[in-house]
Amino acid sequence: MIQELVGALVGAGAVGLVYLAAAARIIKQYERGVVFRFGQLIGAPRPPGFTMILPVVDRLYKVNLQIVTLPIPAQEGITRDNVTVRVDAVVYFKVMDAANALIKVEDYRFAVSQMAQTSLRSIIGKSDLDDLLSNREKLNQGLELMIDSPAVGWGVQIDRVEIKDVSLPDTMKRSMARQAEADRERRARIINADAELQASKKLAEAAGVMSEQPAALQLRLLQTVVAVAAEKNSTLVLPFPVELLRFLERAAPAEAAQDHDGQRAPSPAAGQPPVTEGATGPEEVQGPPDEVVPGPSTPEPSGADETMPSPETATPCEPGPEPADPASDADPDSDTDPDAAPDPAPDASPATHSACRAAFHQDHGDQPRSPQS
Repeated sequence: MIQELVGALVGAGAVGLVYLAAAARIIKQYERGVVFRFGQLIGAPRPPGFTMILPVVDRLYKVNLQIVTLPIPAQEGITRDNVTVRVDAVVYFKVMDAANALIKVEDYRFAVSQMAQTSLRSIIGKSDLDDLLSNREKLNQGLELMIDSPAVGWGVQIDRVEIKDVSLPDTMKRSMARQAEADRERRARIINADAELQASKKLAEAAGVMSEQPAALQLRLLQTVVAVAAEKNSTLVLPFPVELLRFLERAAPAEAAQDHDGQRAPSPAAGQPPVTEGATGPEEVQGPPDEVVPGPSTPEPSGADETMPSPETATPCEPGPEPADPASDADPDSDTDPDAAPDPAPDASPATHSACRAAFHQDHGDQPRSPQS
């Protein structure tokens, strides 16, 4: 009898231990337990710690309440300015209501992942390339709102959404590099021009100060020479005054104008008689009072030009008409001495040849040259 009683107690204890082992559950601190009895939700989610359920009748589902990091696969799309890009992101979310996360959606992780991918493609199509590259904070907020709107009904809260990387085509990268280089060069030129403007203003002020004291310019010149000589080279550069160059530039045109005027209207040589046309023989031209200018047949001792023969009767290559013989043309009734020596022929004298050359130059529009020149 006692043995039967002991055996029954031992059996009951074993059954109790088996039942306890089957009914006991431990819920961790970051989890919540949702119990379904015959497929129906029973009460509120179980808190963390030790809990009991009815074996075979109840089902306990544990839901993690920690923040989940869900990477979004890279999505390829076309931006609003027709640029093809590939964008990947990451979503941070957590479960706020364990019961709704199990009842309202089959797999809340997969649902959040798919919603994040579609929202990311939508954001790419609504944004420009510049916004994707520089204004990511605004895009992250918009993407978070698009994912969080349906996820609230699932008992899931989107904590944060971040765009990780934006991949561009190689051609677009080269174009952007050229654009950035051009922009940097533009800014460099603007800075350089501003520096030149400031330097020119300071130089103008310095020139104004030096113009009041001429010795200051000389001292500056000496300082420049000292600076050049300090380089230990064999070449010494001496600045040349610009004012002297300007003076020479102004003087050169004036001298050229005087030379040109002198060649256009030369003055006749001193003591040269005017040329008389139509002269066929030796004649004398009335000169100033108390002075008789000899004709072409009598050369002057000084070598000045004599009266030239007429161009109608003589050429440079042919001598003019021979003068009449004074002895034969003389009037027999005149008082002239027939034994007097006749005048020398004009062709035999150097003055006649000089007059011939002068006539040739007059026929061709040239200026006659005097034997003295």
